[in-house]
Amino acid sequence: MESVTHKTKKNSNILKIAIFATGFAGIVAEYVLSTLATYFIGNSVFQWTMIVSLMLFFMGIGARLSKRASGNLIAKFLILEIVLSILVSFSSMIVYTLAAVSTYYELVIYLLCVSIGLLIGLEIPIVVRINEQYEDLRTNISSVLEKDYYGSLLGGVFFGFIGLPLLGLTYTPFILGFVNLGVAIIVAYMLYNKLGAKQGKQISVLIISTVAVLGLGLFYTKPVIRWGEQKKYKDKVIFSKQTKYQKIVLTEWKDEHWLYLNGNLQFCSIDEEMYHEPLIHPAMGLASKAQNILVLGGGDGCAVRELLKYKDVKHIDLVDLDPEMTRLAKENKILRTLNQDAFLSEKVTIYNQDAYTFLEQQDKKFYDVIIVDLPDPRTIELGRLYSHEFYTICYRKLRPNGVIITQAGSPYFATKAYQCIDATMQSAQFKTVAMHNQVLSMGEWGWILGVKNHNVSDEIIKKRLKTLKFSEIDTKWINNEAMQLLTSFGKQDFFTKDEDTIKINRIHDPVLYQYYLNGNWEIY
Repeated sequence: MESVTHKTKKNSNILKIAIFATGFAGIVAEYVLSTLATYFIGNSVFQWTMIVSLMLFFMGIGARLSKRASGNLIAKFLILEIVLSILVSFSSMIVYTLAAVSTYYELVIYLLCVSIGLLIGLEIPIVVRINEQYEDLRTNISSVLEKDYYGSLLGGVFFGFIGLPLLGLTYTPFILGFVNLGVAIIVAYMLYNKLGAKQGKQISVLIISTVAVLGLGLFYTKPVIRWGEQKKYKDKVIFSKQTKYQKIVLTEWKDEHWLYLNGNLQFCSIDEEMYHEPLIHPAMGLASKAQNILVLGGGDGCAVRELLKYKDVKHIDLVDLDPEMTRLAKENKILRTLNQDAFLSEKVTIYNQDAYTFLEQQDKKFYDVIIVDLPDPRTIELGRLYSHEFYTICYRKLRPNGVIITQAGSPYFATKAYQCIDATMQSAQFKTVAMHNQVLSMGEWGWILGVKNHNVSDEIIKKRLKTLKFSEIDTKWINNEAMQLLTSFGKQDFFTKDEDTIKINRIHDPVLYQYYLNGNWEIY
């Protein structure tokens, strides 16, 4: 009797370990698909919301369908795990491959979401039904669900600290696949006597075949994904890394290089001065004193390179969220050549943290100039760094007569977003001037410059900007003639016709990212 009780408890524990592992794999599968959707489709908040919500919904559908399962439930559970292991393992390879050869990758991401959700939804009810022969209903339900939820927590920790930053979207799916397959192997081995002879042999063949398939997939996943990624870019990919925060890609054509973050162009070495010089020199030329500078973003080091041309600069704080980006700018030969080893200067201190948080925590530091060189506000989280609240903090951190400038996307391809940034900076008490330039590789691009001085008007600031000459600064493109172009937009009616309807971007009312996404990007 004691031996039977011990065996019963052991079988029940095996099932609980299995559901813990599947809970781990299931939640990470959701995160992998959400990250793939964000990378390939964009709008991270929407993609994460829809992927997780749809997967949970179809888990419910799967749970409902599980009541139709009959016969040997252990065999059905094992087949479920085998199918899941294959589907999850190859999810990234499938998406990268389709993205390279067709436009249907968005549909495929959501089909994977639906399929994996259904299979995960089938798991838990089937395990509960198997375990009911070992435990009473009250203990059975609570213990199975408990293990699934605990596994989900571990999965979240794994994805955040190991999966995405260290293994990336290349190998993380295969880890999940082997977890599901491992569950199938352990359960099949420990409960083999519960399977019929014929079913036992069939399951064994399936498991062995799946081990071989996953092994081949693991071996070929890197070259396949690299091929798929290369097809995404017109030039040769010479560096690619998925960090905790973003996908960094460097491409090369002849002697020129392009930097992409999450598939979006940040600069091209052919014409990056046409972006970075307007970002830096008008603000520096306008500042009455420019000794202590804050750069938010700018992890490639090119903005700091321009700042170091000013002898009066005593110290530069650079805040960039991604330590891999700033490490690359310090160590990669190509970026070091472009930024002229800017990050190795003793004047530069690098902080790898969120720009908003950094500013909030600085009680004693104040700056003469703030340079905001952040990615476009295409998501809610990025829009926070273009908000009324953010600019209000910047206003407090600037000394009197201090200057701030932010890259503001395209005034023509995303006109309302550009106007929203201008209006939002004005709402934080800055006197502003809009600027733009035709950057060959990026198209028409813009900046908004703000001054902390109530005694001057926007027109006075604009006139002062047009007098700047930069004759003592070693620039490649910008000069006094360029300043006439940067501050001119032609007839104002063409550019400001929607200005009265533009709302202020606030953290509790994030309108900017919608303005940005609804721009005229199809003609870009």
